[in-house]
Amino acid sequence: MRSDRVRLFQTLPHACGYYAERTAQNLVLDPAAPQLDRLYGSALEHGFRRAGGHLYLPHCPQCHACQPCRIDVERFAPDRSQRRCLKRNADLAVTEVTPGYNRERHALYRAYLQDRHPGGGMDEADASDFRRFLTAPWSPTLFLELRRDGRLLGVAVTDICLNGVSAVYTFYDPAETARGLGTFAILQQVELARRRGLPWVYLGFWIEGHPKMDYKRRFRPLQIRTAQGWGTMTDRM
Repeated sequence: MRSDRVRLFQTLPHACGYYAERTAQNLVLDPAAPQLDRLYGSALEHGFRRAGGHLYLPHCPQCHACQPCRIDVERFAPDRSQRRCLKRNADLAVTEVTPGYNRERHALYRAYLQDRHPGGGMDEADASDFRRFLTAPWSPTLFLELRRDGRLLGVAVTDICLNGVSAVYTFYDPAETARGLGTFAILQQVELARRRGLPWVYLGFWIEGHPKMDYKRRFRPLQIRTAQGWGTMTDRM
């Protein structure tokens, strides 16, 4: 990305979302830039991620734990655990739908946040929070809805770019935890990328050893972006 095409800002230090004792900073592409839709694919290639209408990259002076990661779609094959997950969820209908707010999705979103982030403020998300976090006017987004007998069990917020699919966020019924819907959603995003002939599924950031982020290593071959560029995760990582 050329710096003369869009302004790049650095946020002030703020509480880290992954380690309570740390502070974090991000680099953010100018959210008012009119060409964010055209820059999105290149931003993914450079490790950025979308949250609402912002494209950001962690840039913490004392910490480099967050590493952008992506699945190599052509080479990926589900392992035994992932095949069991597919079998366990064979009764689900997976549908590509137009993104946006409705009461059914919002109720599921709130139930998920209340289970995962109780008392942190996120669990009180209203309709505007739903829209602001999951979609943006310029983003090439679709929702993958996961349903059983018509009942909505999960939504995988998915962005489609020329160079790959970005797994933005997935929320699901907390009463259905045994299904492994987070894993199932990623497997469906891999299949979506395969159907569309796209080479990558971008999973945001991998954090080695983190209880909520280390699961991404299971989607081999996984590529990690370091200062030297993208490279395949080794068995030692």
